[in-house]
Amino acid sequence: MIPYGKQDITQEDIDSVVEVLKSDFLTQGPQVPLFEKSIARATGATFSVAVNSATSALHIACLALGVGKGDIVWTTPITFVASANCALYCGAEIDFVDIDPVSYNLSADALEEKLVNSKKEGLTLPKVVIPVHLCGQSCEMDKIKALSDEYGFYVIEDASHAIGGKYKGNPVGSCEYSDITVFSFHPVKIVTTAEGGVATTNSAELAQKMELFRSHGVTRDPALMVGDSHGDWYYEQVELGFNYRMTELQAALGVSQMTRISGFVAKRNELADRYDDMLMHLPLILPKQHIDAYSARHLYVIRLKLDDISFTHKQVFEQLREKGIGVNVHYIPVHTQPYYKKLGFLDGQFIEAEKYYSNAISLPLFHMMTDVQQNEVVSVLSSILN
Repeated sequence: MIPYGKQDITQEDIDSVVEVLKSDFLTQGPQVPLFEKSIARATGATFSVAVNSATSALHIACLALGVGKGDIVWTTPITFVASANCALYCGAEIDFVDIDPVSYNLSADALEEKLVNSKKEGLTLPKVVIPVHLCGQSCEMDKIKALSDEYGFYVIEDASHAIGGKYKGNPVGSCEYSDITVFSFHPVKIVTTAEGGVATTNSAELAQKMELFRSHGVTRDPALMVGDSHGDWYYEQVELGFNYRMTELQAALGVSQMTRISGFVAKRNELADRYDDMLMHLPLILPKQHIDAYSARHLYVIRLKLDDISFTHKQVFEQLREKGIGVNVHYIPVHTQPYYKKLGFLDGQFIEAEKYYSNAISLPLFHMMTDVQQNEVVSVLSSILN
């Protein structure tokens, strides 16, 4: 089976982790700060806060921005459920903005229309908007930033797919257009720490809050304490936090992986361009790249022209799997999930998202993919569609 995604672990990565295993620190040692510095250096952000997953990063990002009961957060329906769940964890409500039919990202035009209508109808405006950089391609962040300035909401970029990507020439994660950016380092992502996440920001206050929330809300910093220290052992819990810390093993793997990030993304773009050339004559809609974005190319999503082929979406998917092509679908629209339907969401609310889901398939794409493997994917897909 050719997988849709796969981690690249070298001997250098292994040696980095083994060195930590032989050290004095398996957690709360020097590797996490080193990993945070590597992310800050790669993105140009001032601060970087490492945690045990991107889900945790989204949660503490919402908490740091004061999301709570009575607030509402907006995101896209085409994402993993964590992008929406993070608001619910904070006691807030969630709503969605439909996707752009070309990029499949949260539509800046649909966002503006929803904001205008909500204000006109006296509805609660979002405390936070979470645009998701699907497949590694940045949303139109300049437009979203302009709307945030006009309507007064915070922006958290969910860049779980986009480490190494760029927008208007600047690295995704620089937070030029947002308050916080979140990355994922799950094994199928571009860079892996096995499990792990990072939140970047240019705000010292937000970074400090997220650092507290990731570790029980406990501090040893006298400047943050309410009372006087009782001695060198003393600490205070000043927030209700969580155990979201990243381990030293994860961080060491991440430090090693980040030395190869540019090569990873360049190779993924080469493979995507090759797919474009080989698939252009098939009854497919191929992914389009916005002129302002350099995609990290986490995923390569095709859309079937179902009117031009003799199989259903499900049948094409199943035949690819049966023939050893490990395709996937990213994602099932969040508002159609049973849990979200219990919250009142309905089929048909976000038409472009549902159209996308009806014919989208993610083809295998990973930076160690060989031409032989890619040729096999194209050959099998062509034989099915033809």
